[in-house]
Amino acid sequence: MSGCSPSRSSSGNGGWNCDKKATGYRSSFNESLPPMWGLHEYWLATAETTARDAALQTAELFLEHRVFRRLATGAPIHESFVTLHYPPFWHYDVLQALVVLERMGLAPEPRASDALDLLEERRLADGRWRPGARWWKPPGKPGSNVEVVDWGSGPNELLTLNALRVLRGAGRVR
Repeated sequence: MSGCSPSRSSSGNGGWNCDKKATGYRSSFNESLPPMWGLHEYWLATAETTARDAALQTAELFLEHRVFRRLATGAPIHESFVTLHYPPFWHYDVLQALVVLERMGLAPEPRASDALDLLEERRLADGRWRPGARWWKPPGKPGSNVEVVDWGSGPNELLTLNALRVLRGAGRVR
């Protein structure tokens, strides 16, 4: 992630920003989730406590926002944050954030409950989840330059697996 660095916001909120013209006032959720995950996994592999501390500081940014909400109004920060996507690529959404928070042992955190509720609401009657939108264009479609794989638009096994892992880690399913 060349050029990415911790945000220089006055709040020291633990997030990251890779924008070359970043003001440092706000951290990017899109650009904070991958470093948080990487730092956590690095800590698991090496026991390097500074990596764990940095990951936890970034997790605090997401939890402070209840995973997807604006601090001032409580509304979603961006509509795409509350829409499930598969694959998520580098984009932030509630499930991808919950996957990483669960990996860190933070899914049961009370400030994640709004996001967990939203995830449960998106469950289909048959117990699976489907993407609400996609970042890719199917092969052969105009403007398709992202993927050569058609990831489908129906219920998704990997999305369902991730959702169930998160809900299990939060103690909401067995």
